[in-house]
Amino acid sequence: MQPEQFKKALEALGFTVTKQMMDQFARYVQLLQEWNKKINLTAIDETEEIYLKHFYDSVVVARYVAFQDRDTLIDVGSGAGFPSLPLKILLPSLQITIIDSLNKRINFLKLLVEELALDDVELFHGRAEDFGQNAAFRERFDWATARAVARMSVLSEYCLPFVKVGGAFLALKGDKGEEELLIAKRAIQTFGGQVEQVAHFELPLEAGERSVIQIKKIQKTPKKYPRQAGLVNKKPLEN
Repeated sequence: MQPEQFKKALEALGFTVTKQMMDQFARYVQLLQEWNKKINLTAIDETEEIYLKHFYDSVVVARYVAFQDRDTLIDVGSGAGFPSLPLKILLPSLQITIIDSLNKRINFLKLLVEELALDDVELFHGRAEDFGQNAAFRERFDWATARAVARMSVLSEYCLPFVKVGGAFLALKGDKGEEELLIAKRAIQTFGGQVEQVAHFELPLEAGERSVIQIKKIQKTPKKYPRQAGLVNKKPLEN
């Protein structure tokens, strides 16, 4: 997907895309490619693939979710900034917090945020299990996002503790999202969530199926969750 195709695809979805936004996306690509030679940020490194499988795949979430002005969003295990930073470029009023367990990635994101002149973005190095038990982060966010970093039962334990009651966790998945949901029902309910909607869409240029799973937070997460580091992955709550 060429940059101009990307712009037209977003405009077709109803978004206003300015020159400044396109300049920010272009600089994002440059920095991602430069840093990817030094540290492993992404296997998707070609410019056209970045626009399609990172940028478009991230921002299309806003087609299915009603983000409000000044909403707070925490991105768990964001890697090279997906989906939160493309969303921030397109919707500048979002207040973004990113947690990632690898400090090298956080260093890349610090430079990226500075280069793109993005306001209201906070970056933290550490594990979701630890931050989820921290009162400064727990149940403080309108939205939590995660993009295919683990299966739904695990992601729910990582993400739902951050979401305030009435907010939602958004999982960006491939074509296996519904299958993962089937074995994650117990986990979602245990952590205070309820499936709100599952939206399916095809990436342009026949680049594959995707789904956005929205889990509404309907009650507080019990204090013992998330469990300590390691247990979430080793012993997920599954049906």
